[in-house]
Amino acid sequence: MKDYRYILFDLDGTITDSIDGITNSIIYALKKYDIEIVDRNELQKFIGPPLVSSFKNFCGFSEEDANEALRYFREYYSTKGIFESSVYKGIEELLTRLKSENKTLIVATSKPEAYARRILEDLEMDKYFSYIAGSKFDGTRIEKSDVIAYAMKSCGITDLSLVLMVGDRKQDIMGAKKTGIDSVGVLFGYGDRKELENAGATYIVETVGDLQDLLVAK
Repeated sequence: MKDYRYILFDLDGTITDSIDGITNSIIYALKKYDIEIVDRNELQKFIGPPLVSSFKNFCGFSEEDANEALRYFREYYSTKGIFESSVYKGIEELLTRLKSENKTLIVATSKPEAYARRILEDLEMDKYFSYIAGSKFDGTRIEKSDVIAYAMKSCGITDLSLVLMVGDRKQDIMGAKKTGIDSVGVLFGYGDRKELENAGATYIVETVGDLQDLLVAK
């Protein structure tokens, strides 16, 4: 594998297991429309894509209703859901190893940047990252390619051959391709192998240990 200097990480499903906080927030929002969720596993598909798109695609909401549902989602998420997540086992050790090899680590998430910073600070994980890039609350910079481009510009990165994106959903892989960088799809998050292969991941790994074997110098 190439010697990448800059490694961008998605947040949900890559650094953190955040399914409880996100699904609890979605359930809270959907109750406002008298939609009851019997199996919360159905909501895993919401994790990764921008939420307005998910409310439209999976619930048939209009643009207006989808934006209103997002506001309801944030009512719960901003006070409770944001803290209902944990770091995947082995991730902190991986980040420590990468930092010791002088890699520049960056978060690139479609989650609002303010939320991402708050989550990583609460989990005491922000210390590993040179920059935390995310979307804006006004609905802009939500596409993963826009977040990646913003992260690279903010960090003064110009040589795309030195950059690698790590994520668990097709949006991470497609965003990397659109911005001209390589990618790693991880299977310990919320996507599956077929999704990541179809999106064109440069590499695919199953576990955090496999990711470390791929990224850390032997």
